[in-house]
Amino acid sequence: MKRILVIGGSRYFGKTLVTRAREAGDEVTVLNRGSGAPPSGVGALVADRDDEEALRVALGPRDFDVVVDQVCYTPLQAAVARRVFAGRTGRYVMTSTMEVYDPATLPAGLPAPGATLAPNATPAPNATPAPGATPASGSVPGPVTEASLDPALLPLAGAAGRAPGPWPAYVYAEGKRQAEAVFLRDPAFPYVSVRAAHVLGGGAAEFTGRLAHYVGRIGARTPVDVHKAPYATSFIHHHEMAEFLHWTAEQTFTGPVNAASHGAPDVIALCEAVAAQIGQRPRYRVVGAGAAASPFSFDRAYAMDNGRASALGFGFGRVTDWLPGAIAETARAAG
Repeated sequence: MKRILVIGGSRYFGKTLVTRAREAGDEVTVLNRGSGAPPSGVGALVADRDDEEALRVALGPRDFDVVVDQVCYTPLQAAVARRVFAGRTGRYVMTSTMEVYDPATLPAGLPAPGATLAPNATPAPNATPAPGATPASGSVPGPVTEASLDPALLPLAGAAGRAPGPWPAYVYAEGKRQAEAVFLRDPAFPYVSVRAAHVLGGGAAEFTGRLAHYVGRIGARTPVDVHKAPYATSFIHHHEMAEFLHWTAEQTFTGPVNAASHGAPDVIALCEAVAAQIGQRPRYRVVGAGAAASPFSFDRAYAMDNGRASALGFGFGRVTDWLPGAIAETARAAG
């Protein structure tokens, strides 16, 4: 049994993590701003994690075997946590994201991860398909590994520049990179950053609405906006993500680790899976270079290697095994 503090933990796979840890016999406490009551048998602390003094007051003399930080988005939040939890925890697990690898959000001057460790093959040119036809899939480069990005080498003052891409995506990815850097530069406790693949499943609980986007458009015969030669990407089921975080809390390894189910479909494979569940053929509209496309359509390498976690002993499932059920849940939630 471990004493585990979950920062956040009020929705989606964070909520599942809390329940899973309690059922495993761990002593679980949730810390958030009071956004929701925790499950029975789980302790609750209320504080704004950005307020260092309020956080210290809420914690009192408590310490923990493991802290799982579900809601660390900025280097300032990481710095507060690093100071407050130094001497209070034997292990700190931060939920990060595969978006730290996204070449479209890397600060100017930094090479894309795939450019050095997983060279990208240039997608073969192909004619724009007619509406309803299937675009040719892009060449599949090797997935990125944890060694392909070291946030500890990034300047904590912020990026010197920014790569092209939507500003919100840049802010999110760079915030996570810089938060990781705070913990890694001068470790105050054993630290793990879990770089999560795109999390799916749960129907209405999947609050981003990305899978619902496909179910809705394909069901309505509305074209899905895709790139001319889309690249593969990585996914993980929300239950598997909760299981992985709990497993990580029980381990002793440190450093970054990728969390992704086996298999990396591209957007066309995703659409075909949706079509198989709802009985409606997808239609596609190819977007021009630099134009926005539907979620999970990528014009750049965007898949992760889960080899480190697998070698450490975690048994990932396969996307093809759980994706049909996730699509069916989403379709039912849409009514």
